[in-house]
Amino acid sequence: MSTTQSERLRELLEPLVTSQGLDLEEIAVDSVGRKRVLRVVVDSDTGADLDQIADVSRALSAKLDETDAMGEGEYTLEVGTPGAERALTEHRHYVRATDRLVRFQLHEGGELVARILDVDDDGLDVEVPGVKGRRATTRRLAFDDIDKARVQVEFNRKDKKDMKEEEEA
Repeated sequence: MSTTQSERLRELLEPLVTSQGLDLEEIAVDSVGRKRVLRVVVDSDTGADLDQIADVSRALSAKLDETDAMGEGEYTLEVGTPGAERALTEHRHYVRATDRLVRFQLHEGGELVARILDVDDDGLDVEVPGVKGRRATTRRLAFDDIDKARVQVEFNRKDKKDMKEEEEA
């Protein structure tokens, strides 16, 4: 049986989110002054667009209105996606971050910034960028070796389409 409000909310709302073709990534109930805010984070393998966010928000709002899951007081429902520098905590997060630059905190200590090349059930293959003119190297990381992982924002990276166009020119 669920003990926390977040767990009860997850049990109530996850089927609705799943029925919309999305994954329920996170639920948080925060107090902001006198008001409460219910934050729901959703995502999918292909991302979530504004129309999907709006649809799931309406469905969640209707479900919450017909139950007492949030109690009697006022609250605000916020539905969104994980954001650019999301933490990677589930296998599906690593798969979705393929070809992205990630900062890894390793159990053995130390930190590694590398691009995810491939993900399987046991771990991932990453490309560690070269330093000072050296070539990039590949490395295998087991999931057990990773303490924390967070996607990094890249402002000047060319995507594969841009690189292909340059090669053809």
